[in-house]
Amino acid sequence: MHANWHKPKHVNVDDPHDIKLELDVRCQKLIEKSLRRAFPKVPVLGEEGITGDMAAEYRWVVDPIDGTVNYAFGIPHAAVSIALQHREQSVVGVIYDPFSDELWTVIKGGPTRLNGRPVRVSDRSKVADSIIAMGFSKSQSSLEKCLPHMNRLTRQAKKLRVFGSAALELAYVASGRLDAYIERRISLWDFAAGRLMVEASGGEFYALPVKGHYRYAMVADNGKLRKKLRVDSLLA
Repeated sequence: MHANWHKPKHVNVDDPHDIKLELDVRCQKLIEKSLRRAFPKVPVLGEEGITGDMAAEYRWVVDPIDGTVNYAFGIPHAAVSIALQHREQSVVGVIYDPFSDELWTVIKGGPTRLNGRPVRVSDRSKVADSIIAMGFSKSQSSLEKCLPHMNRLTRQAKKLRVFGSAALELAYVASGRLDAYIERRISLWDFAAGRLMVEASGGEFYALPVKGHYRYAMVADNGKLRKKLRVDSLLA
């Protein structure tokens, strides 16, 4: 990803509110090649396609460039996210930010580490003291649901942020940089690694399945804020 930062980008899909790059596909194929070399029988579920049997006991869940729109527009806020799942539960997670050279890692039962150093969620318990990230799609129904909550939280929280990379937002919650992260519609590959990191760092990850394959609504927080955020109706 970083090696192609200053090179021209080829756009495969240009939706009204999203971009898919040829580089997304190329990065996933490179990751799949490396994973198959070490674990030839483990299937891969990725944003850019599926290989192998999704009913297998183990599977990799990959987002080759989380934050593609940021990346395509020259904003250095994007990451690679890889998780190993056992019976659909993450047991290993890796998130790498090539721009800051920060690597988050976690193995189920152990701590989340940032460049080898254990990290924890924040201990802030008041919304007024908290920095909250939020993400949402731009459909009419999504905006009607999200904007009232966004307006309320903008006034109640210390700061509200919309960064554009779910993997990094979750890594930031796990590290105590953010206190909570809310996303009304998110795909499994966006959070498979980050969910485990948040939980291993002492936080809470709350998700509900929604219409669509591997689609969810979610709130991640430090374990002290979710109910105070009053966003359950947003997730429905």
